Amino acid sequence: MSTAVALSSSLKHNLALGIRFPQNPSFYRRNGPKVSTFRTFTVAMAAINTTPLEICVKASVTTPNKLGDCPFCQRVLLTMEEKHLPYEMKLVDLSNKPEWFLQISPEGKVPVVKFDEKWVPDSDVIAQSLEEKYPDPPLVTPQEKALVGSKIFSTFIGFLKSKDPSGGTEQALLDELSSFNDHIKENVRPLSGLLNVLRFVYLLHNRFIVFSLKGPFINGEKISAADLSLAPKLYHLEIALGHYKKWSIPDTLPYTKSYMKTIFSMDSFMKTRASPEDVIAGWRPKVMG
Repeated sequence: MSTAVALSSSLKHNLALGIRFPQNPSFYRRNGPKVSTFRTFTVAMAAINTTPLEICVKASVTTPNKLGDCPFCQRVLLTMEEKHLPYEMKLVDLSNKPEWFLQISPEGKVPVVKFDEKWVPDSDVIAQSLEEKYPDPPLVTPQEKALVGSKIFSTFIGFLKSKDPSGGTEQALLDELSSFNDHIKENVRPLSGLLNVLRFVYLLHNRFIVFSLKGPFINGEKISAADLSLAPKLYHLEIALGHYKKWSIPDTLPYTKSYMKTIFSMDSFMKTRASPEDVIAGWRPKVMG
């Protein structure tokens, strides 16, 4: 049984660094660069759950003792990372499932997580359980936004598997990506004066467009459960369609592309993602079958 112990990357970052904030509130109103008074604080470990959660995940098929390409496993790992929870991964060879694994997951599926001596399957159920047991920081997506982007994955699979260029599967995927692009666009409003906080600068048609954001994520400024579910699927979409179809998301969907770039660059995502080689290998049976 292969195991790997992980402490959330954001937690390790915070524990390693002292964070300095200006003591004088007028700092935020000044244009001058000179500030001399700071207070320093560090993140305390008192409230941290120090007992790692056990999680069974797919093992890599290309590299020994590495995480495999299951987007549902990554969703759960991302949730643990964003909640700063320590966890212990048990890497499972799904092509040769060991008996110990089948005893705790009779259907042979991952992920499964151990809560209070009980192994719980299904990423939806696991994510909900993590939210209930560890509500801080909250990752709940409001009900009216919970299904944003939820049809992208199924239309991606349809297009990936399709061998008929005129079958409409590509357009079905583009429609879902376009709808998602429109949603993220609604989260962005033009800069209105220097009182707004600048979040990012986007290069479009050879000129810089500056935005102040309500937020780059599905629920606005802060990441939520819907993002953690969708992001691994978009990662698979980008790699698998690029490899098997030589296809990429068009430049006419800049907000979707920017969203992906933002999420894919997060420390928690980079730590829990599969290698491109594993993603390619994982989708090969569906493409070739």
